[in-house]
Amino acid sequence: MRFGFVVTNLAGGGAERAVLNIAATLGGRGHRSDVILLEHLVTHEVPPGLQVHGLGEPGRAVSKGWLGRRAAAHRLAKLHDRLAREQRFDLVVSTLPFADEVATGARLPRHWCRIANTLSEEIARLRTARATKAARRLARYRKLYAARPLIAVSDGVAGDLRGAIGLTRARIEVIPNPFDGDSLRAQAAAPAALPPRPYLIHVGRFSAQKRHDVLLDAFAKQDGRFGLVLLADPSPALEALIAERGLGQRVHVAGFQKNPYPWIAGAELLALSSDHEGLPNVIIEALLLGVPVVSTDCPSGPREILGAALPQCLAPVGDAAALGRAMRDALAARPDVSRVDLRRYAQPVVAAAYEALAQEAA
Repeated sequence: MRFGFVVTNLAGGGAERAVLNIAATLGGRGHRSDVILLEHLVTHEVPPGLQVHGLGEPGRAVSKGWLGRRAAAHRLAKLHDRLAREQRFDLVVSTLPFADEVATGARLPRHWCRIANTLSEEIARLRTARATKAARRLARYRKLYAARPLIAVSDGVAGDLRGAIGLTRARIEVIPNPFDGDSLRAQAAAPAALPPRPYLIHVGRFSAQKRHDVLLDAFAKQDGRFGLVLLADPSPALEALIAERGLGQRVHVAGFQKNPYPWIAGAELLALSSDHEGLPNVIIEALLLGVPVVSTDCPSGPREILGAALPQCLAPVGDAAALGRAMRDALAARPDVSRVDLRRYAQPVVAAAYEALAQEAA
């Protein structure tokens, strides 16, 4: 079978890394996987065997406005038709709203939209600043997704689409992201310039959603012998948050890492402080590497992963004191991560779900 994956770019981000993992997983099962980039920006390591096609010039961003979307849809349709002459696509999957809009505008056959975040939380954040913009965003999502078959990366995302977004009639299939523990452990064995002192780690771009302010407040209460590594690109605003708390000597902003796994595997604890997620890949990756995780109980994903086995590793959203206590407890008495059932995230399980959709579409 042949699978196509449409994303805006591969310039960092967990959703983009997940797309590469899905495509590589299917490629490892003898299928052909093509990744189509609406803008030819690549910072992630592309797995061997994947075909990556960029619509524009390398390194050049595309306009995200109405005209930009129309032009990208036209180019995508032409590229799809050219590639399909070699072998037709059994399933095309787009990820993230801009790519979903462009792929929908291109009228690609056998097209599913993959939803990787809790969209209502994004709208709620907008509503606090600009209520009219939030209303337009909700209407846009309802128009875009109501008539499309959808893949939700978690049960929480599926519930959000049906409930808060109001897609009561849409077809929604829950297919999480795939993970290969053996591959992660092999990548974790690569050399990396890790800090000499024991450290905690957070993996995620600097954005309002990730709540680095809550993370830093929670970390400030930890034993001084621990450092904190942030796998986020440096920014003046992030450095200001660190300086305001007097943590400049304890926090290391290591930047985006193509291979974050040596850094994760070397940590005493991984912390997630987000207000919302879709399926936080980094929690599963840390657990597969034997690293304990403490997370906010945000929508969605952390409770689906940790709740049954390690509920003590969840803290209320936005509560730095509670997150700090959970971090201290986990450092004092290491949680048994082997208790967490990760079978639904295994590569063969996820690949079989995509194969079933492709067979159905055919």
